[in-house]
Amino acid sequence: MSDTRRRVKVYTLNEDRQWDDRGTGHVSSTYVERLKGMSLLVRAESDGSLLLESKINPNTAYQKQQDTLIVWSEAENYDLALSFQEKAGCDEIWEKICQVQGKDPSVEVTQDLIESEEEHIEEMPETSPLIDLPTCELNKLEEIADLVTSVLSSPIRREKLALALENEGYIKKLLQLFQVCENLENTEGLHHLYEIIRGILFLNKATLFEVMFSDECIMDVVGCLEYDPSLAQPKRHREFLTKTAKFKEVIPITDSELRQKIHQTYRVQYIQDIILPTPSVFEENFLSTLTSFIFFNKVEIVSMLQEDEKFLSEVFAQLTDEATDDDKRCELVNFFKEFCAFSQTLQPQNRDAFFKTLAKLGILPALEIVMGMDDLQVRSAATDIFSYLVEFSPSMVREFVMQEAQQSDDDILLINVVIEQMICDTDPELGGAVQLMGLLRTLIDPENMLATANKTEKSEFLNFFYNHCMHVLTAPLLANTSEDKCEKDAVVGSTKSNTICPDNYQTAQLLALILELLTFCVEHHTYHIKNYIMNKDLLRRVLVLMNSKHTFLALCALRFMRRIIGLKDEFYNRYITKGNLFEPVINALLDNGTRYNLLNSAVIELFEFIRVEDIKSLIAHIIENFYNALESIEYVQTFKGLKTKYEQEKDRQNQKLNSVPSILRSNRFRRDARALEEDEEMWFNEDEEEEGEAVVPPVEKSKQEDDFPDSYEKFMETKKASAANGANGANSKSVAAQTSPASSNGSSSKNTTLTTAVTATKGSLVGLVDYPDDEDDDEEEETSPRKRPRLGS
Repeated sequence: MSDTRRRVKVYTLNEDRQWDDRGTGHVSSTYVERLKGMSLLVRAESDGSLLLESKINPNTAYQKQQDTLIVWSEAENYDLALSFQEKAGCDEIWEKICQVQGKDPSVEVTQDLIESEEEHIEEMPETSPLIDLPTCELNKLEEIADLVTSVLSSPIRREKLALALENEGYIKKLLQLFQVCENLENTEGLHHLYEIIRGILFLNKATLFEVMFSDECIMDVVGCLEYDPSLAQPKRHREFLTKTAKFKEVIPITDSELRQKIHQTYRVQYIQDIILPTPSVFEENFLSTLTSFIFFNKVEIVSMLQEDEKFLSEVFAQLTDEATDDDKRCELVNFFKEFCAFSQTLQPQNRDAFFKTLAKLGILPALEIVMGMDDLQVRSAATDIFSYLVEFSPSMVREFVMQEAQQSDDDILLINVVIEQMICDTDPELGGAVQLMGLLRTLIDPENMLATANKTEKSEFLNFFYNHCMHVLTAPLLANTSEDKCEKDAVVGSTKSNTICPDNYQTAQLLALILELLTFCVEHHTYHIKNYIMNKDLLRRVLVLMNSKHTFLALCALRFMRRIIGLKDEFYNRYITKGNLFEPVINALLDNGTRYNLLNSAVIELFEFIRVEDIKSLIAHIIENFYNALESIEYVQTFKGLKTKYEQEKDRQNQKLNSVPSILRSNRFRRDARALEEDEEMWFNEDEEEEGEAVVPPVEKSKQEDDFPDSYEKFMETKKASAANGANGANSKSVAAQTSPASSNGSSSKNTTLTTAVTATKGSLVGLVDYPDDEDDDEEEETSPRKRPRLGS
């Protein structure tokens, strides 16, 4: 037996009444001991795994449709279908099913559906003849309509009626009567025909659909459905389908079977979506076969087009040809959009082949040209196609843009074209920009990036993105916050001054979208975004937007800062404290006054997070610089809690400083500090270059830092005090700087003695810890005032 005869696709019907593909394999019927009966088995052709194991139950109703489909229900809400590659294979399995159930293989349904006992009493015995149909005449239309509507509630009678209609060629006779009624303007007859044709559709029989949707019958079927008795005037569906709806061939389709299939699918979809009323919960199953009919038609259309390589090549050639006029290009893009939409019905491996075919033919360079065009409709369709490609394979798109970057300028890179479309969206609600932002987020999401043995997509692509695209994305943000970057000396709580925030709602929305993407980067991109924020002083620029009259934009800026602080990264913390970046946030809180709104809650949550997580460097900075402005806020305990944490930390430092012998403090801690600095230089030297400092302050999460998290400003005061006592010489000056913070925090006679003792022994300490760069100590004191106090902790 050849393999192709038994080759099948397995489908299951999901909750939305759509068929889900479960895979392709080979079917067999065999006795399964565990199930105690003959069963249908489907083994996957890829790996031989079991796709389906279903016992042929004597009472299950199996249906054969369209010569190559067998459909049945396993449970109340679990429908299955086998789609055979060849009719012969379908017939063979159908015979096996009929054999188990003791049926004649010529039937198209093996069982009547089980019903309640009361209904069985009313029914005719199973062996009874088919339903007798009235003769097809004008004066019998009412009788026929009553018959059709009466059987819908009974699956057994529905089946019998379907067989009777099929055997007598009844549908064509009814449609001839329709033409007579329409010519005679017999409204009553037309209303009966509406009920009859609608009822026949609800019989849900594929064999009847094939007659009704054939070229010779379908327009008359649509005509019958125009005369709904509940409408005062008939609808004009045929006029729409024949005159308004135009079949556009971007490239002439020579295959007549394919043309017929496309026409049929469009019309049947129109009947389902437009003409028939939305089915109620009780009627949902009535049209399941109609849904399947459309689904399998679409699969066939995509497969036939995909196999015609000459056709697709010609479409691409015209799409990218500069000589193609705009109208033609618009049609070509719309064709591809519809083509991609149809492809969603394909099973995974076929969809894979479909998109690979498009990629090979050059869909991405073609999209790049089309997305830059002026025509809004064309751009919109191109965006939809791009979304199908990104959804299918972000890696394929990333690979294309990285290769492109080696040959092109930044301006014409596909991702930059996408970003520019997002920035230039003319829609006041920015519908297109929101869609493009979602696609960008998918492309820069490390979660869907591949890591292979020889290369990591994540590092390569993010390097590319930050070098070639990030400046395009942030350009509107930097342009709208440019003049406010030097206002560092404003008093806390002062009125908003010299702020140039975008008052234009559309611009504010765009900036909110960009901020949302940047916030995503902070969460997922670690050092790439960290470098970018430090180098561009980006957080300061973002916080200018705290003054926007659009609260949603101020909240976006705050969310960006909250995400940064949420990382609890000491590089970010030092950047915030050194730049005094809490000031715009606190100004916004104070300017908001007593209003109890989202902005108020979001700012307080930020400070509450710092308190709960005990981020010592930020607590010290906030209390030392802003506590006077904040202590009046008593409706939450957050700021008092921050003050308490700050004071507890000071007490703990004093106790530790007093209990550790001075000689150990000086040596051990100094060595650790150096080791930490080397570490940081290795990992984050770009930050050092930006700040222009000789030494980056060490990471505060280390144990030594936790013991002594004094703020930068405090160290500056200490340094000035030390400088004033410079008469003791370089060594004593250095030691005073080490010990003075402890003295100021809780000065006692013991501390004073300690200072003297350390000063006296300084000479011997130098010999114990001989660093190569000890000669530079004095110079280092000038450039990095933070180091000295930390050494004494």
